[in-house]
Amino acid sequence: MIDRDGFRPNVGIILSNHERRLFWGRRVGQNAWQFPQGGIHTDETPEEAMFRELEEEVGLRPHQVTVLGCTRGWLRYHLPRRFIRRHCGPTCIGQKQVWYLLRINCGEDAFCLDKTNKPEFDAWRWVRYWQPLHEVVYFKRRVYQRALEELAPILYPDGTPEGGDALSKAGGFLLQQRR
Repeated sequence: MIDRDGFRPNVGIILSNHERRLFWGRRVGQNAWQFPQGGIHTDETPEEAMFRELEEEVGLRPHQVTVLGCTRGWLRYHLPRRFIRRHCGPTCIGQKQVWYLLRINCGEDAFCLDKTNKPEFDAWRWVRYWQPLHEVVYFKRRVYQRALEELAPILYPDGTPEGGDALSKAGGFLLQQRR
């Protein structure tokens, strides 16, 4: 499903633990890391798509998480020209996303990256809040920044941790990796 402006509706999932670390998944067969995300089917609400994607990509069910909040509206990013498939219609120039912030209510043993025949991730780790900005593919960076900035006060009501270079130098502390 592509909207009239060429954007594919999508949801993004920022999954946190009780230490306010974020789930960071490595895409299968790549050295590319990202948050879980996926398209919204025509018969789904964004929240329904979020729960479907959460189960498909991470193996978690609605009762295993608490929805803390979501972005107020769509956040858009454009695909680089080399990734735009113009020979098949309609042309998708990027994605528009609603981002959800969730907290896990279960143990890490509940995570399952191969729930589907075509898994999205082959490993994962917990990272500090701003670390994804320094590791995500460049064309998604601005959307990640906007989502993290908008949702930070929910996870950090007493003040958001400093971002930018300080956390980039500190690193994302590999805490857990699963296959």
